Amino acid sequence: MGFRSGFVAVVGRPNVGKSSLVNALVGQKVTIVSDKPQTTRFAIRGVLTTDRLQVVFTDTPGYHRPRTALGTRLNRRVDDSMEGVDVVLLVVDAAAGVGSGDAFVAAREVAPFRGPKLCAVNKTDRLRGAAVLPQLAAAAGLAAFDHVLPVSARTGSGLPELHAVLEGVLPEGPALYAAGTATDQPLELRIGELVREQALARTREEVPHSIAVQVEEVARDDERGLTTIRATVLVERESQKGIVIGRGGAMLKEIGSHARAELEALLHTHVFLELRVKVLREWQRDPTALDRLGL
Repeated sequence: MGFRSGFVAVVGRPNVGKSSLVNALVGQKVTIVSDKPQTTRFAIRGVLTTDRLQVVFTDTPGYHRPRTALGTRLNRRVDDSMEGVDVVLLVVDAAAGVGSGDAFVAAREVAPFRGPKLCAVNKTDRLRGAAVLPQLAAAAGLAAFDHVLPVSARTGSGLPELHAVLEGVLPEGPALYAAGTATDQPLELRIGELVREQALARTREEVPHSIAVQVEEVARDDERGLTTIRATVLVERESQKGIVIGRGGAMLKEIGSHARAELEALLHTHVFLELRVKVLREWQRDPTALDRLGL
């Protein structure tokens, strides 16, 4: 069997662990992770390369019933991500249970697809023994899948079996990315997403959906081993601005401290990170603002 390569669209409803699974499959962090729905806003490619295959995973936003212009655009991004892929991989959450949200995504994105269809039943580590079997059966009933596999992005259980299945269904072909490539995201996007990840982890329920990050400057000084980053955290209301800044700036400092650690791991340099917070009113509903933010 020759070398195999191809594109795999990773789809599913919000919060089923798509990003965690892509990170686990690639073997490093290429997309941010949060317990907040609609964390993923871009179609992010993660690349897994072995001596026998190269898989380009596209981590897509969670497909949902939109309430804003942003939500509509995120769903459109999922639809667009299906174009030209070789395999579709539906991810469902075994712990939460397979339900109507999964059926909605399966009917919209999986059933019409004419190539190999896989289903990863994620978070099986949270169930005991035979409790996973009803979820596997429910998942199998969502579409005409070629394979339904129990996996855990957290523990790595089932990932070797998923690798083997992908090797069996991907077409023969050359590598699509150079060896050592883990993602094709622009650096500024990765930086902004890592800052947003830390803001999502530390703000209350009414704030996360309203947060966006604009990277204003990235300046590397190789002689000093220092990267200077200036970024703006955008929110929709003054009350949210106060929450993100915190009493005496404490929240913004905490966000910056944790983001700096992530950025130093990404860039392999010391990082000076300067954050400010700005209100961009109702940006999720403003097509012009969404264009400016690349959303």
